[in-house]
Amino acid sequence: MALADISVVVPISPEEALAAFGDGTDATVVAGGTIVMPELVAGRLRPTRVLLLARAGLDGIARKDGRVTIGAATPLSALEDGDEPLATAARHVADREVRAQATVGGNVCAEASTDAPRGDLQAPLIALGAAVRSAGKGGERTEPVEDFLANSAGRLVLDVSYDDAPRKTGYAAASRPHAHHYTILAVAAAERDGELRVAATGLGSRAVRLTAVEQGGSADEALSGIEPRDDALASAWYRAHLLPRLVERALSDLSAGT
Repeated sequence: MALADISVVVPISPEEALAAFGDGTDATVVAGGTIVMPELVAGRLRPTRVLLLARAGLDGIARKDGRVTIGAATPLSALEDGDEPLATAARHVADREVRAQATVGGNVCAEASTDAPRGDLQAPLIALGAAVRSAGKGGERTEPVEDFLANSAGRLVLDVSYDDAPRKTGYAAASRPHAHHYTILAVAAAERDGELRVAATGLGSRAVRLTAVEQGGSADEALSGIEPRDDALASAWYRAHLLPRLVERALSDLSAGT
């Protein structure tokens, strides 16, 4: 496919971005480009219409009326000194250059590749009880992160938000040393008003809630109903044996009140 065959749209406002995206038909969204660009270079992705969001005004972090809202185009580096367990998860992603370029929306939409897991922010956002606001066919909708992950095709992420309330948090991750620091498996936990939320990244194509643990099950029961995956970083067997240890560490952080 020649470059002349690709239509490139550069919206300069959220309204223009929504209009350009429409129902998502034939739209390839590029925000930070840390996932999309390698796919383009390798020829695994052949778009006909590209939507560049760098100037669309979808970035920024706001705290208002007891809620934190993070724009989809906000770079991961902007989260590193923010709320836990989101901040620690952001610091675990790749290296400084990638974190300065990669965006929250891109990370929320990311699916695991055959080489490594992606979407490191998905588990901590689930633990925080965050919601995703997106647009696409049928208009705008706001829904819990886990619901969005189950049905995100053809959606443009606008922002993510969660309650700005005190809570205990915990995070534990195992990574493989590399120039870009890949996370093999990670567990995020948060507790507020007696409600425990626990999620993991690295078990499947997207982050999953560990409902057995939330309901009082032991760390060894964390895999109940979940089948880990193999990839180039680690086997399903390794992940299954590693998960209980990471759950224990994340919950230990909770008990310490971090």
